[in-house]
Order: sequence, then C-alpha cells, then structure tokens
Amino acid sequence: MSHFEVLNPGVLSLIQDRGRFGQSALGLTNGGPLDAGSAQWANALVGNNAEALPADSPDPSLIECTIGGLQLRAHCTATFAVTGASLSLTINGKASALWQSHTVQSGDIIELGMANQGLRAYLAVAGGFSIPHQFGSSATVMREGIGGLYQNGAKLQTGDKLPVTPGAVLPARQLAASFQPGFDFSRGLTLRLVEGYQQQLFSRTACQRFYLNSFTVTPKADRMGVKLSGPAISCNTANLLSEGICYGAVQIPPDGQPIVLLNDRQTLGGYPKIGSVLSLDCWQLAQAAPGTVVQFVKIDPQQAHNALLLAQARFQRQLATLSGTPCPRQSGAANGQ
Repeated sequence: MSHFEVLNPGVLSLIQDRGRFGQSALGLTNGGPLDAGSAQWANALVGNNAEALPADSPDPSLIECTIGGLQLRAHCTATFAVTGASLSLTINGKASALWQSHTVQSGDIIELGMANQGLRAYLAVAGGFSIPHQFGSSATVMREGIGGLYQNGAKLQTGDKLPVTPGAVLPARQLAASFQPGFDFSRGLTLRLVEGYQQQLFSRTACQRFYLNSFTVTPKADRMGVKLSGPAISCNTANLLSEGICYGAVQIPPDGQPIVLLNDRQTLGGYPKIGSVLSLDCWQLAQAAPGTVVQFVKIDPQQAHNALLLAQARFQRQLATLSGTPCPRQSGAANGQ
C-alpha cells in the first residue's frame, strides 16, 4: 500500500480538509485548517487545487502541524509541499524549501523543525491523503471525537500509516517569495470586524474602548478560539438565549476579555457578540503567538465582500505565475544511496 508512515507526530498534527459544513444542526462544528490560505497553497503546489481536479473529486486531505516536529517516511513515490509557519524542512537530512513542491521516493524521510514565525504548517501530497470522510469531511475535531485517520478525532500518532493515492510525479512548483504571506507580527496585527446586531447591547463608550485600545493574544488559544487580554469591555445585557455562532465571532464573556472563535468553536453560545472578524484575518490570528498585540477595525459587509473577492482574484493571478521545472529526485541515506 502506498502510504506515508508517521515516525514522529510532533507537538500536534491533525488530518484536515476544507472542513465539515452544513452539519451544525447535529452539533458538529466546521473543523478544517486554521490558516486556510496556507493550506490552499499547499494543495495548489501539488496540483490539488480545484481547477486541476475533476469536479467529483473528494476534498483533498492534508496535515496541519502545530508548532512543528513532524517526521514522516515515504513508502511510495510522491510529490509533496509544505507551507505556513516558518520552520526548517529537510528531506533525508538535506535542507529543502518551503512553499515549493518536492518529489520523494520510498524510504525517504521528511522532517519539519520547530516554528520560529507563525504556529501552523501544512503538508499536502499530490492527490491528497486517502482518508475516509465522516459527514462529508475528513477534518479532525478532537473535542467532538470525529474525523481523522481512524474517524475518532484522534491526533496523529507514531506508527500511523497515511494512505496516498498513487499518481504521476509532478513537475516542481514554487510560489515566489514576494507572494508568500509573512507571519512577523512584531508590529501587531489588525483584525477587520463586521459588527452584528448584538453590537447594540454595548454602550458607545464600550465600543470606543473596544476599537481604540489594543489587546494581547493570551496562551489560552487553541483550535476553538483565541482569548485576548486588554481593557475590559462591558455589556448592557447579561442574560441572552443561546444561538448559533459563526466563524470569527467575537464573544464578550462576563470578564470583558474578548474571545475570537475559530474552526472548532461550539455551535451554540449565549455570550454577547460584538461582531465577527473577517476570515482572512482569522487565518492570520491563528498564526499569532501569545503576546501578539492586536487591534480591531470596523468594516461594513460590502468592504468585507470586496476584500474576499480581491483575495480570490489575487490567488488566481498568483496561481498562474507558479514556475514549473523538472522535479529533482530527493534521495540519500534513507535509500542507501
């Protein structure tokens, strides 16, 4: 069987695809890659982008590696790419480039170092990992015990074998450095926010405090959401009925410290929500380490719509610029060569 063997899962490595949608009535959240932009590029570099796949193809599964440390052994010939957080990538101990596709042979060892900028890296293989779907997705949600290699929500473990669909070796593709997103947040991070109807529950003073002050990412951050620390934001209403929660929603709990909810958020909640962060900025927030300073900026729905359309158009332009050169065989001690 063609597969990749997990030699070391690193700090936290999960099988993900674009996510599980339309199942919130069952209490199932979306899951999917926290930095969907980097995951999209990992797939594009190995030919898994929607334009290159048949219309009826399943959503390609990849690996989200948080912090780093993932080590795999190939048991087939395959083309792969790593994007996202800045970390070292080696093939048989030889340094290799991120944001570029590489071809490995059976026995080759792929290793990711520890992240030094950003938190999450994405490893995709041509054709995707062949992972069964649950409720339309292979996305791992540990809290719900769903998705992943064994459909039980488990993170990857040493010895796991990730099936790969055999395919032709692809030419090398590389995203130009000028197009690669950066995760240096030393100057802070701006989060664009579309206000919701519950914004009316906050006084004008509370809203001004929310927008005029900065907040800090705390260590209380995971795939469910990111807790921020800063000036307490008060709400005029304490008792609300629980309702559905969208991606990027900014909840204000009783302590007044905002929580930005992400992919593995609960499907219902009763804390007041001042608005929702634009998805493009949620991807950035998911790469921000504790201590990162963030500030909220209000935008209207039309501005959000325009930003999404511009990002989509930019991706298509950049996709057209990918260089294609013969992909050299990566070999070494693992092959006895």
